[in-house]
Amino acid sequence: MAREMTEVGKMKEGRFIIIDDEPCRIVGFSTSAPGKHGHAKAKIDAIGLFDSQKRSMIRPTSAKIEVPIIERGSAQVLAIVANNAQLMDLITYETFELPIPINLRGDVREGVEVEYIQALGRRKIERVKG
Repeated sequence: MAREMTEVGKMKEGRFIIIDDEPCRIVGFSTSAPGKHGHAKAKIDAIGLFDSQKRSMIRPTSAKIEVPIIERGSAQVLAIVANNAQLMDLITYETFELPIPINLRGDVREGVEVEYIQALGRRKIERVKG
């Protein structure tokens, strides 16, 4: 699994984080001042990349957390079967099948080039190039 460790205090909105073993994009990040007996705390709100669920966590800013290594790729749509697209990676020529996201159902057609993301062994169609 492609993961790395980093400090909570180095995170910011738009970055990626792993919460409950799910790669997420940070949509909210706030820190509180250190208390009388404690450390500064960070509250992170994030949305899952693959399941779109909202998740939150509160950790000391000095704590270590896991960050997914996100890979992006381009692929050409070879065929469409029901709500799945059969894709061929434009660099490795590997073929694989991914579900078509609801917001892209009208745009993904045979012969079109799409961009996909890959994290923790899972893939998702991100957008249609064009």
